[in-house]
Amino acid sequence: MKYMLLVCGDDTADASGMAPVEPWVEEQGAQRGVRLHGHRLRLPAEAVTVRVRGGEVLRTDGPFAETKEYVAGYDIIECDTMEEAIEVAAKHPVATIGAMEVRAFWDREEAEEAETQIRRLEEELTAATRERDVDRMAALYAPDAEVFHPMSGLEQRGTDAFQKAQEWWFSTVTGPVDREVLEYRLQVDESVAFSHALVRMRATLTTGEPLDSTVRVTTGYRAAGDRWRIVHQHMSVPFDAGIAGTEEARS
Repeated sequence: MKYMLLVCGDDTADASGMAPVEPWVEEQGAQRGVRLHGHRLRLPAEAVTVRVRGGEVLRTDGPFAETKEYVAGYDIIECDTMEEAIEVAAKHPVATIGAMEVRAFWDREEAEEAETQIRRLEEELTAATRERDVDRMAALYAPDAEVFHPMSGLEQRGTDAFQKAQEWWFSTVTGPVDREVLEYRLQVDESVAFSHALVRMRATLTTGEPLDSTVRVTTGYRAAGDRWRIVHQHMSVPFDAGIAGTEEARS
C-alpha cells in the first residue's frame, strides 16, 4: 500500500536543532526501498490559491489559510500497514518540530487496472507485429516517443520516425512475424510505468534464411488521460565479443 506523507512545518518552531533530512531519505529510500519519491515545496508566501465563483476565476496570492503550520513537502512511501507507515513518518526529522500527516492512497484497484491496461497494450503490440501493421503499432506509442532500435542503430524520436524504421525492418522479412514475450516484469507507479522483457522474434528473411533472435526490451509507459502509451523503448540484441556463454544467451 502506498502512503502520502505530508511534511508539515511550523513557523513558530526553532529548527536549528533539527537533524538533517538526507540520512532519513538515504535509509528509507536507497537502503530499505520504502520511500519511492518526494520533494520539498516552496514557501506558502509564494503559493497561489485559485477559486472559481460564478464562473469567475479568483486568484489570491498566498496559502489557502493563514496558519502557523504549512505543508513544506511530501514523500511517497510503500508499506504493508498503516502502523509501518507511522513508524517511517516518526523517523522523519521534521516530526520533531512540526507534524507528519500520513494518508493512504486509493491506489490498489487503480494499480491493478493500470497493469491490466499495459499488459493489453503489449498483447496488442504482439498482434500488430504479427500482422505487420505499422499504423496499428504506432498508435500504441506517444507522439514524442523515443525508440532505440537495434536494426537501425539510431535514435528515433516520434511516431513518424518509428514508423519509418519499422517499415524498413518489415521490408527485410517476408510473411508473418512471430513476437513471443518470454519474460515480462512490470512496475507501475502512478502515471508512469516501466517493464523489462525478453522478446523472441521469428520470421523469414527476404534471402530465404530464417530469423530467430531474442531481444532485451526495456519500455517506459506514461498515462495520458485514461490511456497508457509507450514513451520510451530500448531494444538490444546479444553481442558476441568472444565471451563464453554468448552463444547460449543468443539461443
